[in-house]
Amino acid sequence: MRQMIQNTRVTLEMIKWEHSVFALPFALTGAVLAANGWPSLRVTGLIVLCMVAARTAAMAFNRLVDADIDAANPRTKMRALPAGTLQRGFVTAFVALSVVVFVLGAALLNRLCLLLSPVALVIIFGYSFAKRFTRWSHLILGLALGIAPTAAWIAVRGSLDPRILVLTLAVLLWVAGFDVLYACQDFDHDRGAGLNSIPQAFGVRAAFGIARGLHGLMLLALVTMVFLFGLGPLAMTGIGVTAALLLYEHSIISPSDLRRLNAAFFTLNGIISVVFFLFVAADVLRRR
Repeated sequence: MRQMIQNTRVTLEMIKWEHSVFALPFALTGAVLAANGWPSLRVTGLIVLCMVAARTAAMAFNRLVDADIDAANPRTKMRALPAGTLQRGFVTAFVALSVVVFVLGAALLNRLCLLLSPVALVIIFGYSFAKRFTRWSHLILGLALGIAPTAAWIAVRGSLDPRILVLTLAVLLWVAGFDVLYACQDFDHDRGAGLNSIPQAFGVRAAFGIARGLHGLMLLALVTMVFLFGLGPLAMTGIGVTAALLLYEHSIISPSDLRRLNAAFFTLNGIISVVFFLFVAADVLRRR
């Protein structure tokens, strides 16, 4: 039992489960928009459960698939699997358990969520293989997180409204942009290992320009979403704050200085998702 607890702790540390905060606030944004207010406690709890379970399964699966790649990369060779802290069998079982929790949670939400749960799993697991065949793997990661608000909408309504897809697009562009920046630190390794990424294909300096473009399009998508849902000044203020945070994120790193990349990637992006959710939720609740 003690070993299982220790393995679980190491696994959660390996997958950085606390970074579920990246997509979870956007999922809750979708839920608030769908409910035109706050969903029931039951539905909210199941959405959070499904989000955390899906991300946990995806990250643990990614670590399994990339174990050999991680072992060859000086930046990642001390991760749990290449370092031997965890065994593949335990992580595989952890992935399976997370999938079961996710599917059960989807079933408890509604029939459409259950029917679409395999599609969601294909998307979130598919990202792990993307960099082996396409430089645009960042967009696939963006889609894996971007489906969160649409999934939450379906969880609340049991149906799909095309308007929520604009928020999915915004999250896709946001995630892809910061993943492009994050991939810059593996430029040399990816080129040597034959792995694909935007920095590897176009160079680090061009990758920074592409990331800025993706984030600019993200802001445009958010503005479009605000108009589609008839949101007001609070939501627009949230977009303004998001834009300011993105500008700061891009200002603290450069192609020649990636030292503050972790601060930009983890801290600021977590703040961005929470801040945007709070402003949109406040706008929706105020209108009620």
